[in-house]
Amino acid sequence: MTTVPPTTMAPESVEEAVEGLPPGFGTGLMGRIAFGIAIAFALFQLWTAAYGTLPSQVVRAMHVGFLLLLGFGLIGNLVAKTIWSRIFFWTLAILGFLTGVYNWVFYADLLKRSSFLTPLDLVAGSVVVVLVFEAARRLMGLPLAIISGIFLAYCFFGQYMPGPFVHRGYDFAQIVEHFGFGTEGIYGTPTYVSSAYIFIFVVFAAFLERAGMIRLFNDFALGMVGGWRGGPAQVCTLSSALMGTISGSGIANVVASGQFTIPLMKRFGFRSAFAGGVEATSSMGGQIMPPIMGAVAFIMAETLDVPYSTIVIAALIPAMLYFATCFWVVHLEAGKAGLRGMSKAELPNPWHAVRDHWPLVLPLAALVYLLFAGYTPIFAGTMGLALVVVLILGTPLAAAIGPRVFRYVFWIALGLASAAFLRFGVNLLMLVIAALVLACVFVNGGRETLAIVRDSLAEGARNALPVGIACAIVGIVIGTLTLTGIASTFIGAIIAIGENNLFLSLVLTMCTCLVLGMGIPTIPNYIITSSLAGPALLELGVPLLVSHMFVFYFGIMADLTPPVALACFAAAPMAKTSGLKISIQATKLAAAGFIVPFMAVYTPSLMLQDGGAIAAQFGYPVEVVYIVFKTVLAIGLLGVAVVGYLFGPANWLERIAAFAIGILLMLALPLTDEAGFVLAVALIGQHWWRMRRPALGAAS
Repeated sequence: MTTVPPTTMAPESVEEAVEGLPPGFGTGLMGRIAFGIAIAFALFQLWTAAYGTLPSQVVRAMHVGFLLLLGFGLIGNLVAKTIWSRIFFWTLAILGFLTGVYNWVFYADLLKRSSFLTPLDLVAGSVVVVLVFEAARRLMGLPLAIISGIFLAYCFFGQYMPGPFVHRGYDFAQIVEHFGFGTEGIYGTPTYVSSAYIFIFVVFAAFLERAGMIRLFNDFALGMVGGWRGGPAQVCTLSSALMGTISGSGIANVVASGQFTIPLMKRFGFRSAFAGGVEATSSMGGQIMPPIMGAVAFIMAETLDVPYSTIVIAALIPAMLYFATCFWVVHLEAGKAGLRGMSKAELPNPWHAVRDHWPLVLPLAALVYLLFAGYTPIFAGTMGLALVVVLILGTPLAAAIGPRVFRYVFWIALGLASAAFLRFGVNLLMLVIAALVLACVFVNGGRETLAIVRDSLAEGARNALPVGIACAIVGIVIGTLTLTGIASTFIGAIIAIGENNLFLSLVLTMCTCLVLGMGIPTIPNYIITSSLAGPALLELGVPLLVSHMFVFYFGIMADLTPPVALACFAAAPMAKTSGLKISIQATKLAAAGFIVPFMAVYTPSLMLQDGGAIAAQFGYPVEVVYIVFKTVLAIGLLGVAVVGYLFGPANWLERIAAFAIGILLMLALPLTDEAGFVLAVALIGQHWWRMRRPALGAAS
């Protein structure tokens, strides 16, 4: 394994784009201070995750305090134009951090006087609410701040609303106490998940990327699918799927892998908009790609009070179908454009890439084992991260050992010592890391490796900014729902519609996800929509996990659909075309995938949930295989309808028929499956014969 070249600041190539912020930490003394704050933030979170000695409320408050300190500090360093504006933003940064310190210092007192806050309490609570709004506006864009602001305004003025929207009214102190303290506002479940789970996995991904995981994934994808029809685009899809196993972030995937895949696709003849669409679509799938899914998966597990492994199992088949859709549409588009695969001579051997970088797979394998062995995501993520650090720190030490056999002995001994944490606890692993850090000071290349560890910590903290701020401000929405009970009005409307037609309720929920997704990221989109629609769909007989996955899936789709498609606009600079054109192509690529959530509602076995009539008669495995086969066929036909190509160009009548048959297979009504299968065979046979007939005529 080769050592990664050292850098002093987080590189743009693997850094998630934060709205309104250029890459890096700034220059001069203030840049070094911001860089140090990021490292301190990461170390604080890792310490609390490893040892958990602080109360949860304190951890949440300090998490938000660090987010505000680092966020406003970076705004001051990277965006501010004058010395006075820089001072202003750093003042906001310090005030934000002090709100976390205030919760820590006065934790016991705040518990005692939760119902009668002092004037200083009211000031601290008001400040944190205002600063979270401003940070969200600066880092996440205006729409999320506006939506959350509307919910907050409803708390103040809802008593003047008409009809079902009216509430009894709340005074200023009660609102500040609800949102600025306690566990149902800014410091609610989303912030808890951000501080406990998400931050660890963001840092974990940053370490793996620095260690060379992106190169491994790209080389492996090139070797595996580069020779297929439309090879460069297939490489993009597979590489993004693999990146999704460690990143869990769509925008980060676009930025990290798009710089390699988009120019490659364009060089081999794909249109700029289509190349950007492939990258955006496949990268967004990383959020539902096990084992490390997007941040929403951790929030979902906490909300539903189920093990994270349960979410992973439910997402497994939908994730495979999502990427199968990408592969299939790329295959059809490449055939339509007459594009072949890449030459075998210029493709790397995928197994050589695995052979050269196989140690990188070990921490990921350990993480998967710990998650499915029943350990908490906090423990699994912390230990997985620690093993990556051991791997990186051990590389220069192994390189300094002469004979190969001794290097093998060193790695085996280091692996056994690291694995012993399962029996002897976290302290042993911390001692191993401390010993490696000390040894790296004295070996050739060791100090450069320590710089990699340092920079990865800072990069991970910076990448956690948009997720953490989104989780904090969406607590305003959740707090409004719990304080006012307005969710019951929306739930009642969905139930009233669904009593007569469940499909219309699902369409309404889908449209809510897509509309919200025009301006806000997947995390707040999921939290808002699932809070409203989840209980309603449960009343209509949809399993709660399936309804939450339904919302999650369409929250991802919202980042691909025009007019505001965040993933597509992230790909636009690399594709050198407009984000709107990319989003149109991305919607076409993902169009067939729109049916998967609907089919999962009517047949929950698609998410490996409870079986139906087929399972009762023939067994659960038979039902799963049947449903997956039916879904794959429906996706295939809808892909033909969208692209207009199968064995050759499809005419408009064949495209309409393919679309109609795909819908038939999606419906769970009597005889629709049988009719769909018969018509699918007839359509495919007719199209094959129509394409074959000219060739037979020419041969005769």
